[in-house]
Amino acid sequence: MKDICMIGVGYVGLVTGACLADLGNRVVCLDVDAAKIQKLNDGVMPIYEPGLEEIVRRNAAAGRLGFTTDYSAGLKDASLIFIAVGTPAGVDGEADLDHVQAAAEGIAAHLDHTAVIINKSTVPIGTGDWVAGIVERNKQHDMSFAVVSNPEFLREGSAVHDFLYPDRVVLGSTDRNAAETVAQLYLPLQCPILITDLRTAEMIKYASNAFLATKISFINEISSICERLGADVKVVARGMGLDKRIGPAFLDAGIGWGGSCFPKDVKALTYMAEVSGCHPQLLKAVSEINRDQRMSVLHKLRALLGSLEGKTVGVLGLSYKPNTDDMRDAPAVDVIKLLRREGASVRAYDPVATASARRLLTNVDFRASPYEVAEDADALVVVTEWNEFKQLDMARIKSLMRQPVLIDGRNIYQPEEMKQLGFTYRGVGRGY
Repeated sequence: MKDICMIGVGYVGLVTGACLADLGNRVVCLDVDAAKIQKLNDGVMPIYEPGLEEIVRRNAAAGRLGFTTDYSAGLKDASLIFIAVGTPAGVDGEADLDHVQAAAEGIAAHLDHTAVIINKSTVPIGTGDWVAGIVERNKQHDMSFAVVSNPEFLREGSAVHDFLYPDRVVLGSTDRNAAETVAQLYLPLQCPILITDLRTAEMIKYASNAFLATKISFINEISSICERLGADVKVVARGMGLDKRIGPAFLDAGIGWGGSCFPKDVKALTYMAEVSGCHPQLLKAVSEINRDQRMSVLHKLRALLGSLEGKTVGVLGLSYKPNTDDMRDAPAVDVIKLLRREGASVRAYDPVATASARRLLTNVDFRASPYEVAEDADALVVVTEWNEFKQLDMARIKSLMRQPVLIDGRNIYQPEEMKQLGFTYRGVGRGY
């Protein structure tokens, strides 16, 4: 059993802290957002993540998981201190490290005993050394510490599963003993543990996310070619994925990726490359293709409906992916803004993200079901591939619409079935 302080209770911090408590450790989650901490102390989850609420409540009841805004209380007994705060994109795409700096300064001001500081946040290469410098220069007590990089690989919507069944754990440090101490936390998970230096560990995270984003943008580029040449990208992707060198994961064509990781991490890696004298042409193309995929919805609707002025368009799905209420860089936001700019009225529905979407989007008619969205609509656009949408009564949907135009932005329907039902159907790369 270890005593752990988790600084930051966003997706990464809360999931990691709760799961570490579930493995038998004592964890105090610390955050400067008093409202968020109050919610957690009241048993209210600040985020939607399948399985998380049960783990939080179970471990809080068992006394293994607590929440505070007080650095002194959070750090009091902690031998392992995780920094899991946000690192949003700055003006030029660089990672904004203000929250990391604040956490490091908070540690320096209150830590009075030996501990290992672990960077869980996605941070630029060299941040581990930078954090060590901040703590060393500002520490108020004569204590020793080491810094370890432990990048996260959690997917929103399956973050609890990803923590408990990881492909690997990456640890980087100039202090091998410190890295091995952190490794002890993960031994119950029975997964490969890679120990390396700080900068290599930090780069592994960026390289992994950039590669996955590249794979998605690649299949989206292929989807555009398929549409022009009459091929079906779903079958193309299946044929590609059967090659063991390629694999099927992240080969689903659609209207682009979003979320808290891929957009900012690709931008941050691009920025780091440029300021280091490199020419990251591939990374720039990956982002450009992703932007173009969102525009493709507008192009298809124009081709089918002509002017969108005065038309009613329904949007199914608002979160950037299923099983989360996260709206960060969600394709739906860009799609809806484009539709509104063209003069369309927009209705929308999402199983869990409506409250989050209301804070970002104005002049949108949020409805309580997909069927309400479809009523008298001139077109329907599927933006997020929630399982609920795969089981809709599509004959009823068609009967409710003014014009049965269906833009399937995630290829969840079979084109022939939709056409037989009477829809004017357009998927992504389906070779009409």
